[in-house]
Amino acid sequence: MAQSVGIKDVARAAGVSVGTVSNVINRPDTVATETRARVQSAIDRLGYVRSESARQLRAGRSRIMGLLVLDMGNPFFVDVARGAERAAREAGLGVMVCNSAQSASEEADYLSLFAEQRVRGVLLTPADATGRNIETFRRHNIPFVLVDRVAEGTTECSVSVDDVAGGALAVRHLVDAGHRSIAYVSGPPGLNQVRDRRTGALHALQEAGLGPEHLRELPTERLDVAAGRDAGARLLGLAERPTAVFCANDLLALGVLQAMYAAGIKVPDDLAIVGYDDIEFAAAAAVPLTSVRQPAVTMGTLAAEMLLEETEEETAPKKHEHRRVVLQPELVVRRSSLSAR
Repeated sequence: MAQSVGIKDVARAAGVSVGTVSNVINRPDTVATETRARVQSAIDRLGYVRSESARQLRAGRSRIMGLLVLDMGNPFFVDVARGAERAAREAGLGVMVCNSAQSASEEADYLSLFAEQRVRGVLLTPADATGRNIETFRRHNIPFVLVDRVAEGTTECSVSVDDVAGGALAVRHLVDAGHRSIAYVSGPPGLNQVRDRRTGALHALQEAGLGPEHLRELPTERLDVAAGRDAGARLLGLAERPTAVFCANDLLALGVLQAMYAAGIKVPDDLAIVGYDDIEFAAAAAVPLTSVRQPAVTMGTLAAEMLLEETEEETAPKKHEHRRVVLQPELVVRRSSLSAR
C-alpha cells in the first residue's frame, strides 16, 4: 500500500520549513510569491492532501453534520437529504448520511458513530419510539434537530409536518367522494407519524358523522413497497372489502396498487387509493397516485439551517432559541382516487 504524503514531505521537497508549508495552505498572503509558488508546485507534484480530520481535531470544530433517517430507500428521505445538503454546502460543511432502516439498534450504533466522529451536529428522524437512544446521545452534548418529528417533551429544535392534518386531508377527500368503508395501511404502529395520520383520519370521519368502525387498520412491519403488496393481499382476503385505502406513505400505496393490478382489481373503480409524501414516483405510477404532499426538501433545509444557527461559533448559546417548526401538508389529487360512488 502506498504511503500517504505528509506536510513534512512537502516541506522537504520544497526546501522550506513545515511552518512555511502550513502558511501557504492556511495563510498564503503571508508567504512571498516565489516561495508560495515553490511550495504549491511541491504540493501538486506529490499529490498532497491536507488531513481535514486532524485540522478539525486541533480546532475543536467539525465541518461535518450527521443526518440519520429511517429509510434512504424512500425518496421522501432522499429529498430531505437534498435540502440538508444544500444548506450545509452553502455554509461550507458536508453531510454524513446514515440509514437506521427503522431499527432502534442501528440508530443507536450510528449515533455512537456520530459521537466518535465529533460531528458538528445531527439531523435525526428517530426510529426508537422509547426515546432511550436520544437520551443516551444527549450526554455527548452534540446539538441535534429532529426531522419529521415534533420535539415533544424535549428542548431541542424540530421540523415536522402536521400529520394529523395530513391524515384528515386524505380521508376527508375519500369521504367527500362517497366512500364509507376505508382501510388504513398504517406501517409500524410505534412511529409517531403513523399514529398521527391515523388520528387525522379518524377526525375526518368524525366530521362526517362516521364512527371509527368505518376505518379498518392494516398495520405493516415496514414502510416499503413489499409491505404494501402484503397489505394488499390481506385486503383482498377480507370478507367485506373496503372501497378505499389510505396508506401511511406512497411506497405502501404503490405496493397496494401492484397487488390490485395483479388481482385484476380496477383502481379507482373498484378501489380508490391515497398515499402520503407525494414522492416523484407517485405521479409516474401506472395509475397516477393521489397523495398528501410533504415539503421534504424544505424540511431538510430548515432543519440544517436551525442546526447551523445553534452551532455557529459567533453565536453565543444564550442567543439561540430552540423552536418547533410545523409545516402544513397539501393534498394532490390524481386518478387513483377519482371514482364516483
